Amino acid sequence: MKIPGPGANVAVCRKARGFSQVSLARRAGVSVSLLSKIEVGDRALTQGVAAALAQAMGLTLDELLGTAPVERADENSLTALTHAIRRFDLPGEPPDHPEELPRQLAELNEHRYRTELSAVQRKLPGVLADVTNYAHAVQSPDAWTRVADTYSVVYWLAARYRWMHLAELAVMKQRLAAERAHPVAATVAARDEAGAFLNSGDFPGGLAVVDRAIVEAEATLQGRERVFGLGILHLRGLTLAGRLHDKGVAEEHLQAAWRMAEEYGEDAHEHGIHFGPDQTATHVISSLSDMDQHRRALDTADDLLRGGTDLPATRVGPLHMNLGRSHLSLGDRESALASLEEAWDVAPQLARVHPTSQELMRVLTSLHRRSNPRLTKLARRAGVAF
Repeated sequence: MKIPGPGANVAVCRKARGFSQVSLARRAGVSVSLLSKIEVGDRALTQGVAAALAQAMGLTLDELLGTAPVERADENSLTALTHAIRRFDLPGEPPDHPEELPRQLAELNEHRYRTELSAVQRKLPGVLADVTNYAHAVQSPDAWTRVADTYSVVYWLAARYRWMHLAELAVMKQRLAAERAHPVAATVAARDEAGAFLNSGDFPGGLAVVDRAIVEAEATLQGRERVFGLGILHLRGLTLAGRLHDKGVAEEHLQAAWRMAEEYGEDAHEHGIHFGPDQTATHVISSLSDMDQHRRALDTADDLLRGGTDLPATRVGPLHMNLGRSHLSLGDRESALASLEEAWDVAPQLARVHPTSQELMRVLTSLHRRSNPRLTKLARRAGVAF
């Protein structure tokens, strides 16, 4: 039985474009053995390898991974969101109670932190319209910063579903709002713009955005905002360099991020984004997995989890997915399954659409030739016939 997942798209796309496994592997710079194992479900497709395969076939990363479908119940809210984005420069009446806007944005971000994607999608159009209309009415940096922060949520939602056209539109509007906002809004917008490059598989382009934004942040930000802004940019740079397997650049961003995290102190969130020592550790673990340093990734995770963390589900869910990826690469299927179960327990809506979670499920179900009640239960939860 063919279990769905991003890796299953590889053979479909390859055959549709007339590539043999040998020719595609050569163009992408991967081994034929690895490509074959990815296609049949014996190895998980990582986003680094996926980006190389996509480029070799003339695709973007999101095209190869596939987008998550829009649930029928969410179609209206997605239409309303697109309408609100389109009317960025055509403001309507400002809200009757603008004093409620900070609370509404904070509630939206709480849904985001808990990875409640449906709730974010449902509430986002109204909040976006209200903050935009109010910013046009008062023209203050505070109001436009709130608009930029709301577009950061739009980017986050679109990236989770791999709706990259919507994500790129969101960061474009975010940059426009940031031009009228406090300087830190431009830093957050650059971080999200680099994320759009990341999600599309253009890792060098994303690093160029990060490098440019670091120079600007160093010149425009001060105090705690400067530490926060540089920290989130270096974490984005670390992820991009890790996907490229550029250990030198990754180490530079890693060391800079640790310096900022230590100066920042305990983990906290600003502008909807968490930063601090624990957040930095989760990025380190992800990048170590990207660079095939799986034992080091697991050791780093042991240190983090042993001490406990208050990071939200939006970070803890992907953390367990990355641990599952490392366990699987080291041949420990039971631990990989346990990590995937943790990811589903912590962040079920995210686990359903995240490519790493989908690939773990695909490979684990492919490799388990005998009945496994835990895997069967999890597959049923994920809507996969197994």
